[in-house]
Amino acid sequence: MKYEPVIGLEVHAQLKTATKIFCGCPTTFGGNPNDHVCPVCLGMPGVLPVLNKRVVEFAIKSGIALNCSVAHFTRFDRKNYFYPDLPKDYQISQYSQPICNNGHLVIGGKKIRILRAHIEEDAGKLVHAGAAGLHGSDYSLVDFNRTGVPLLEIVSEPDIESPEQARLYLSELRTILRYIDVCDGNLEEGSFRCDANVSIRPVGQTELGTKTEIKNMNSFRSVQRAIQSEIERQIDLVERGERIPQETRLWNEATQSTYPMRSKEEAHDYRYFPEPDLPPLVIDPAWIKALEATLPELPDSRRRRYMEICHLSADDAYVLAESKEMSDFFDRVIALDTPAKAAANWLIGPTQAFLKESLIDFAQTKVTPENLRDLVAAMNTGSLNSTTAKQIWLDLLREPAEVSAVIEQQGLSQVSDETKLRSIVWQVLSDNQSQLDEYLKGRTKIRQFFFGETMKALKGKGNPQIINCLLDEMLAEAASAVK
Repeated sequence: MKYEPVIGLEVHAQLKTATKIFCGCPTTFGGNPNDHVCPVCLGMPGVLPVLNKRVVEFAIKSGIALNCSVAHFTRFDRKNYFYPDLPKDYQISQYSQPICNNGHLVIGGKKIRILRAHIEEDAGKLVHAGAAGLHGSDYSLVDFNRTGVPLLEIVSEPDIESPEQARLYLSELRTILRYIDVCDGNLEEGSFRCDANVSIRPVGQTELGTKTEIKNMNSFRSVQRAIQSEIERQIDLVERGERIPQETRLWNEATQSTYPMRSKEEAHDYRYFPEPDLPPLVIDPAWIKALEATLPELPDSRRRRYMEICHLSADDAYVLAESKEMSDFFDRVIALDTPAKAAANWLIGPTQAFLKESLIDFAQTKVTPENLRDLVAAMNTGSLNSTTAKQIWLDLLREPAEVSAVIEQQGLSQVSDETKLRSIVWQVLSDNQSQLDEYLKGRTKIRQFFFGETMKALKGKGNPQIINCLLDEMLAEAASAVK
């Protein structure tokens, strides 16, 4: 029997506020344990939460960008459960009336529905310690710095059909949240976390199977691998006639497998009830409209524009739009009348390689749109060849400068004088008579050797088009002389 997976994702995105959701403690990552805490986020008796307006603003902007309906009336609920890093023994969240619902993202032509996006506070962090190590620790310590950090939980419907589609959905979701500047999407620091709900069913069946929840995935690739592993595990259980228990499982990167953590809770297990310390929130429709007007053009719209107006490929458009900073830069470059394809090639090729090698984001580079315009123009006029242009571009990514100034200071202008190039090509052929004899005997691959020696003599600054034309001409003359 063939089975198909049914996948839903729950994403916790940390909102980029300076202070926590219900108090004035900083949300800064790191610091000494329990430095960023106060009586409110520690849940001391008699304290009251005060809602951070910026959290609501960021949630509204996220809902609009994710095609959600933004509620005009919403409220907070208490989600009751005991865990050592939850100081109040309950979490302030939203359950019955979330701030955003009924949204969607389109991934590869497939519409992935978003059930809800709601605001909640984060819990603390357990630090397992002792001589026995991480998985067999002697004791655990609690760091409450993260307690009360604002989160937006984004819950998809079980519309995702494959592990790869899950990865693409997460990537697009993070890109959108970064575009609107509400979440930095840093997986390493835990500001973008994902849990996956996975079940299987026979192909063609509409009834859902028993789902398991997978946690502890710290990269998009881990999410994809964990879901694939869990699908295979569930199929194996069913084919052996065993029952799939509803449970929460953890992903082990080392073994590339999931293992049980605890039985899965249902909503009623949390004993939700309205948060008595916070009044219901009434949101003015005019505020929603004003926030919508502040949103930038989003990635999907940019991709379509790059393909339809700039005539770029889908792959090129996807890479350019993945980073808002790079996409904004590209738009400014083509506004300077730089050919779109040439600009895209520089950003997608050498620039992406530089960013990956340097472990930085595009926003940390030093280049200007005018730099790229001038570099492309210099190549089009024959002032620079591709090798020298790449050298200049990599320097500009590191340090600010003007293209013309770099060319002049370093003497990098391309040699295009035909008389001078003819003399150097002739000298190369004369100095390498044995190679020329081999070429004339039919070993035509040696031609590349002559080209390389010519460029070496010119220190890489020769015009390759003119050199190639001269080589063809002079090698043809040599061949005629032999005949």
